[in-house]
Amino acid sequence: MSREDPHDLLAMVFARPREALASARAVLAAGRGPYESSIARQALGILHREFGDLEAAIRELRQAVRLARRSGSADREADVLATLGIALLHAGRTRAGLTALDSAAARADGKTRARVLFRRAGARWILGRHAEALEDLRDAVPALLAARDTVWAARALTLRGHVQLALGSVAAAEADFRTAQEMLGTTRQEHDSAVAVQNRGVAAFRTGDLPAALDLLDEAERRFSALGTPMFDLIADRCAVLLAAGLARDALEQADGGLRLLARLRGQATRRAELLLIAARAALQSADPVTAMERAGEARRSFARQHRTWWSEHARLILLQAEHATLTSFRPSGMAEMPLGVPAAGGVRSLGGGGAAAPDGVGAVAPDAAAFPDVAADGAAWRRLLGEARRLAGRLAGLGSPEVWQAHLLAGRIALVLGRPGVAERHLARAADVRHKGPATTRVGGWLAQALRAEAAGEPRRLLHACRAGLALIEEHRLTFGSSELRALATAQGAELVTLAQRHLLRAGRPRRLLAWTERWRATELAVPAVCPPEDDRLHAELAALRQAEHLLAHARQDGAASAAALERDRGRLESRVRATTLRTRGGRERGDRDGDRTERLLAALGEGRLAELVVIDGTLHVLLCGDGTVRRHAVGPMDRAAAEVEFARSRLRRLAYERHPGRRELHDLGARLEQALLGPIAGRPGDGPLVIVPPSTLHTTPWALLPSLRRRPFTVAPSAGAWLRARAARRPDGGRIVLVRGPGVPHADSEIRQIARLYGEAPASGHDAPPYGDVTVLAGGQATAPAVLAAIDGSPLAHLAAHGTFRADSPLFSSLHLDDGPLTGYDLERLRRAPHHLVLSSCDSGQMAAVGADELLGLATALLRLGTAAIVASVVPVNDETAVPVMAGLHDGLRRGLGLAEALCRARGDDVSFIAIGAG
Repeated sequence: MSREDPHDLLAMVFARPREALASARAVLAAGRGPYESSIARQALGILHREFGDLEAAIRELRQAVRLARRSGSADREADVLATLGIALLHAGRTRAGLTALDSAAARADGKTRARVLFRRAGARWILGRHAEALEDLRDAVPALLAARDTVWAARALTLRGHVQLALGSVAAAEADFRTAQEMLGTTRQEHDSAVAVQNRGVAAFRTGDLPAALDLLDEAERRFSALGTPMFDLIADRCAVLLAAGLARDALEQADGGLRLLARLRGQATRRAELLLIAARAALQSADPVTAMERAGEARRSFARQHRTWWSEHARLILLQAEHATLTSFRPSGMAEMPLGVPAAGGVRSLGGGGAAAPDGVGAVAPDAAAFPDVAADGAAWRRLLGEARRLAGRLAGLGSPEVWQAHLLAGRIALVLGRPGVAERHLARAADVRHKGPATTRVGGWLAQALRAEAAGEPRRLLHACRAGLALIEEHRLTFGSSELRALATAQGAELVTLAQRHLLRAGRPRRLLAWTERWRATELAVPAVCPPEDDRLHAELAALRQAEHLLAHARQDGAASAAALERDRGRLESRVRATTLRTRGGRERGDRDGDRTERLLAALGEGRLAELVVIDGTLHVLLCGDGTVRRHAVGPMDRAAAEVEFARSRLRRLAYERHPGRRELHDLGARLEQALLGPIAGRPGDGPLVIVPPSTLHTTPWALLPSLRRRPFTVAPSAGAWLRARAARRPDGGRIVLVRGPGVPHADSEIRQIARLYGEAPASGHDAPPYGDVTVLAGGQATAPAVLAAIDGSPLAHLAAHGTFRADSPLFSSLHLDDGPLTGYDLERLRRAPHHLVLSSCDSGQMAAVGADELLGLATALLRLGTAAIVASVVPVNDETAVPVMAGLHDGLRRGLGLAEALCRARGDDVSFIAIGAG
């Protein structure tokens, strides 16, 4: 720092923090006078305040104030007092902080006073006093612009943008952020420029452009990392975007990580409270209301100590939403823009049913309060909760909060539970006002409130209109995402709207329309044309690096090498980069086959076959049996029982996979129990033709081949009836090569591949026409690398992969097949230009898919079905490697004789129950 420009040190703090730290220490070591020493202490205080120990910051700033007074400069003292006031505020000492800021404003004049007013406006914004903040900024912004104080004027515009966002004025905020960025582009303030990028990300988030928001926040993080400056505001902003994208677990992990870092650095109490609130929202959206209540309660107490009424009332909103969720049995609907998210859906109670059939679609469905919990035991709690929600709505309205509609929606829900329709109508009407304004996810919440009003009033036409309008908004929002994961997760926002429509149609005895509404929001991700990034060099390099890291990690674990822990960290880091790259991909806006009622087309396509679509409504499992030109509904029983039987069967099959010849009696008894829980009255009734099973996403892990009525008949499992229709229409490519792949370390895989290869070298038996498969390509013995396999199966008519598989429930698109150079993941498969027409995966759990969103699936199989694969043979349970060989050989023998995939598998199955056909066999 030159002696001629002592204030350069303060300008350096955010632009070059490391250099500022060294220069400040040098000034103090040189024993300069009180004026320059005051600047040095102030610089150290700011560095500690923003990036380190808050108590150390306050100590430095108090010394800076004393030195400023000794210098005799009122402006110098006012400037340091303002900095100290902000530090005290962040430490939770609100009154002392505001006193210091008021004192600074009284002492200063000219440009210094404008800078002080800017900082006092920042304090008032932190406290939620938005009108007072704007009042200070009305004086500060013109004064700073007139003084040509570019950096401080840009900071003031940025702050004004944040205040505008808090008041819901997104367009005005975006204009301020953009102007601030342009101004900072003319300076050397690298930190402020990074903040400008961050703020553009926040504005993109508030306008609903989540891919752009993620991209900008990632860029801001790279800039802050290069400067060595941790930014807790950035963590909070990223968590908000992750919540909006439905990535609640990711948001909770990031918020918790930020809280740990903040505790380690002894950082700002204000930011700790804000991160606690974000963590509470994330926990609530993750269906963990107990944790949400703990975090929100701690946040509210912190806000109260800091006299931050605005924030305290928003923490109270999360507390009440979490308490509501604990009193109901229906998980949060995941309305994702937090704090604009819709809280937990209305409580539900099972409709019962016990298995009675309703052959003409008219079931004995009681119209009593099936949608509401039993309040007899908790009536006092519900009444107290209603009173608090109504009072909170009034307080949020008084604060001008854009989230007031959430409190009205909550109060309306509770009033419905308590049987107070007048109160419910008043609050739901207020919540429904937002259906025509604000971000898409907020408007969806308004349509949900409108649908609840219509249901309570017994107006089915208005109910279905509201549900359609809300789902259309979500569909439009989903199409902005290129990431299949984000599109699938976004459907959670429509789960309750679909349930409201289904509940009405169930009571009305309208099975065809019930099927149409179920299909409207089932496996929607497969209906959207794939956004394939084959030319993305960065993603290609990241996937290659991930394979190498996994390959090295596997060897290190086998050898017991000390490097395994470091390699595991590398793998986690690379997975995060791959996922971040895909999340930023933009959507194509092409809707795919989602419009219109496809029921007639489905019934025509079935011919003599049948389709059984399983539907869960208010905890009860129903089957919609389609065929012979009709749709008939049958009540099966409690969904909880079905899920328990599936898990029990899977656990038994995991053990039996290690037995060469499992007992047939045990398999039969196990299957009979499972069949009764899943199909109930229709078991054995669908006739002798081919059968298509369309379960909800939560039942896709069912070992369907175990069911006695399915053991000796061809059947396929499809994510939705629409997915089956699209797969059925897929054209087999002309010519092409059969691809056989043998991965490393699979017992009996060599014998399996050799037998299959020999089959395609033989002529089929007379009376059958062989499919035009063409020649055979075998990749094995070091040749089965990810690039080679992807190139070979791209557009292949038939591919068979005998490779170990790993299913990742935590991140389904990282599920993988183990090849010679490492894992082939779902992200790799999404980069194919043309999917193989038919695919056989002979490894364990290769057909497993994770249930996400409302009724969506993610995994290896869905990645291929979305790209156009017609049918996949895969396992949903562990496979006995030795007994799988004859099944696979028999399957391919049937295929070369001209059988369909499901028919060939049925004939080859024998006693095997591991494999199923997915898609249209």
